[in-house]
Order: sequence, then C-alpha cells, then structure tokens
Amino acid sequence: MTQLTAALAIAGAFATSAIAAPVTYAIDSSHSYPNFSYQHHGLSTQLSKFNKTTGTVVLDKAAKTASVDVVIDATSIDTGFDVFNGHLQDEDFFNTAKYPTATFKSTKVTFDGDLPATIDGDLTIKGITKPVTLKVTHFVSKPHPMMKKEAIGANASTVIKRSDFNLGKYVPNVGDEVTITVALEAVAK
Repeated sequence: MTQLTAALAIAGAFATSAIAAPVTYAIDSSHSYPNFSYQHHGLSTQLSKFNKTTGTVVLDKAAKTASVDVVIDATSIDTGFDVFNGHLQDEDFFNTAKYPTATFKSTKVTFDGDLPATIDGDLTIKGITKPVTLKVTHFVSKPHPMMKKEAIGANASTVIKRSDFNLGKYVPNVGDEVTITVALEAVAK
C-alpha cells in the first residue's frame, strides 16, 4: 500500500506540474487595440487608436505569474481623419519614419486572487523608455468559441505625460496627460 501511495503522489506531482505550465498566447491583432485620449483645447476629449498590434502574453494560472510583450505599429494610428493621421506621424509627434513602432514589455504582473490586477512595465515611444503601470479592469480566460483554443481577454489602462516621450507639442493648449486604454485578446499558440 505504501508503494501505491508513493506512486500516486509522484503521478500527482507530475500532473500538477503539467497543468501549471505557462501558456503562451499570441495577440489577436484583429481584436486588440491600444487607444488614447487627451483634452483638446479644453473643448473635448479626443479619442484615437492604433490598428496594428502584435505580441505575446505568457500566463501560468496555477503559479499566478504572467508576462506581456507588445509591439504597436505607430504608422497604423487612426484618428478618424486621414490628414490628422499623417500629421501625428510627422517629426513633431510620433516621427514614424524614424520610430515606426512603440513597445510595452512587462517587468511585473501582480495578481489579486486568480486575476491579474496590475501590470508594471516599460513603455517605449520615440526611442524613450519610461516605466508605467497598467491597471487591469477586466480579465477573462476561457476557450475561444470559434477557434476552439484557450484564449484570454483583458482591458487595462494607464495615464502618461506625452511630453515625457517628446510628444509635447502644443502643451498646455492640448493636454499633456494622455490616458492609454488597451483592449486585448490573445489565443494560445
């Protein structure tokens, strides 16, 4: 009986470690959009987004650990107005000829129970890297109903100063504070 108990304990340990393995998810570019908002001359809050985002999320549910690595195509900026899209890609703003991408790489993910609550990381825009903390406002992990693979979805946000990233033209008439909100979906590789 002792040998059987030991064998079951060893089998259980292997089963637990197999279940606890980290899963790598590829960001679904067709359902992941970083958007940003800012005050425009005190008249309104303007909303814009980036249409092309790639990257990976690695999640170990059992160990409650995760990492996030995102690449945003800055040339895919979408303000809803083509002329303004081009203006924001000029040297005064994103300078996409020299810096075609922005990136976010996590340094720490903090969980509240089973769910990620905050994601600390390095945001790089125009070659300037600053630490930011994204607050996760929604997170779900479940099988994707169409792809029949494990999937995750999340919403998170942070506030930055655009002047910290050499994007400060027209401050203070156009607000320096920018709220970045990310809607992200990713599917297991």
